[in-house]
Amino acid sequence: MADSERQQSWRRTLSEWRDSGLSGAAFCKQHSIVYHRFVYWRRKLRVSAGNESGAERGPGFARVISRPPATPSLDGLTVSLPGGVSITGLDAGNVALLGVILKQL
Repeated sequence: MADSERQQSWRRTLSEWRDSGLSGAAFCKQHSIVYHRFVYWRRKLRVSAGNESGAERGPGFARVISRPPATPSLDGLTVSLPGGVSITGLDAGNVALLGVILKQL
């Protein structure tokens, strides 16, 4: 089989794999394909086509931007509990937290 025919065959196989929704290993097992060949051709065809779609991209890094922590507003709601405990700075953005806190007490 010529290299161009082999590439076309693997393009069809990889297309079937993407449409199947299966993991690469499960697809290879189901179709009796040697997994390391599957990985080789998936990588080779992705690089040769310049294709970096999310469906074929392996694990990588994501950019994380750190933001300074929000300081609670002292102008919000204040809840005073027996025993001298007060919860201050509650507003619409964090009022659900009050329910969580009260369940823990």
